[in-house]
Amino acid sequence: MDKRTEIEAAVFRRLLAHLDERKDVQNIDLMNLAGFCRNCLAKWYVAAAEERGESIDYDQARTLVYGMPYDEWKAKYQTEASPEALKKFQAQHGSN
Repeated sequence: MDKRTEIEAAVFRRLLAHLDERKDVQNIDLMNLAGFCRNCLAKWYVAAAEERGESIDYDQARTLVYGMPYDEWKAKYQTEASPEALKKFQAQHGSN
């Protein structure tokens, strides 16, 4: 692995650690502010693995991103989205 790849991998691990430290930040808030969330990271992980001939399913990738199975994280940390957050999300991303 070259130095750039090592650095990028370290940055990704730090991003995941930061998100883990900020479980209070909900995915809808991330989507509304940054246009991506933890689930997006998991999807990108799956796509990057597939591009390199590796197989990982979405649930496995979400476990890597969330640091636990998604259903467990959701039960422990996900809160109800506010009407304002939902409205903003729908305005930005459509009602789908």
